[in-house]
Amino acid sequence: MATSVAKNVFVWSGVDRNGRTTQGEIAAQSSAMAKAQLRTQGIKPKTVKKKAKPLFSSGKPIKPADIAIFTRQLATMMKAGVPLVQSFDIVAEGLEKPKMRELVVSIKNDVASGSGLAPSLAKYPRQFDDLFCSLVASGEASGTLEVMLGRVATYKEKTEQLKAKIKKAMTYPTAVVIVAIVVTAILLIKVVPQFAETFRSFGSDLPAFTLLVVGLSNFMQDWWFIILLGMLATGFAFKEFKHRSVKFSEFLDRLALRIPIVGGIVHDAVVARFSRTLATTFAAGVPLVDALNSTAGAAGNSVYSKAIIQIRDDVTTGTTLYQAVKATGLFPNMLLQMVSIGEESGALDDMLDKVAQHYEEAVDNAVDSLSSLMEPIIMSVLGVLVGGLMIAMYLPIFMLGSVI
Repeated sequence: MATSVAKNVFVWSGVDRNGRTTQGEIAAQSSAMAKAQLRTQGIKPKTVKKKAKPLFSSGKPIKPADIAIFTRQLATMMKAGVPLVQSFDIVAEGLEKPKMRELVVSIKNDVASGSGLAPSLAKYPRQFDDLFCSLVASGEASGTLEVMLGRVATYKEKTEQLKAKIKKAMTYPTAVVIVAIVVTAILLIKVVPQFAETFRSFGSDLPAFTLLVVGLSNFMQDWWFIILLGMLATGFAFKEFKHRSVKFSEFLDRLALRIPIVGGIVHDAVVARFSRTLATTFAAGVPLVDALNSTAGAAGNSVYSKAIIQIRDDVTTGTTLYQAVKATGLFPNMLLQMVSIGEESGALDDMLDKVAQHYEEAVDNAVDSLSSLMEPIIMSVLGVLVGGLMIAMYLPIFMLGSVI
């Protein structure tokens, strides 16, 4: 696959084949290459200047959701009969994110200069993975690019919806936990010491619970900076270790499948992703072995990625897909039965699509249930945490009042 080459955006003006003055923007490695690209498009350039970057640029990165929207817009334009290059122009005009607009303009220029869409997309592997490029290449080869773009858009949309649903479910508890930690730290560092000064004038022994909280407060006052640095360092080390260590990443994937409730959601999400990816690639006419290769890369869990690679190897030796999937022992019976029916009837992509829909809905329902369950639990924990600190502080005052 071609590697991504850094390009600059140039503002140009020139004369087209009909003698009309025109202008626009083009992405290229240099002004000379920009002029060459314009000439291949039938434009005689007059001025080509590097576009100045804004002083305060948002610099927002391109997200998978942006690629999903772009793919859907491009598919819609092509289904309406708009030529590919013109479709790029229309889509680019409606984009608000500068980096995404530059990406679309750059791809458009490559396509306009005679390059195929799939090779042009392959120059940006961070945004367009092997699966995306192979599906587009299949569409170009079969002359059904608009249909294939629609399928890719559906695949990307379903995948992002599934991710967004899970992230949304985790956002609320994460935010509450962070708030609880911050509030507790403030109480221990700022509020509890004030009570401790008051307790010293009582001249009597404090309750054990209060002594525990005061001791914890003293510890936090002395070591809060070290604790904060330790937490940040631990988070950074965890992220780096997960990214760099294959064994640690695999351990986390196995652990995620064993966590009660959460493990079931992860399992269903992986099955949904497996079914959706395999259905999309198989419907595009990609050979089953190649489709399984792409599916393994999109599984999202190393345990299932290894299982899919094993399925691919078994299929290569002549084993049916049903037998190969069943041999892993990881996939549910519903998937197995639908695969068996699909192989016998020749409608494997339709059967897998139905399985994907079923498990996507199962994940949605499970996530909603988990969110409803976690909300009262988190609020209870937060109430016990903050309420416990307040009780520890007021307990000596209550005891003093009973003595009086």
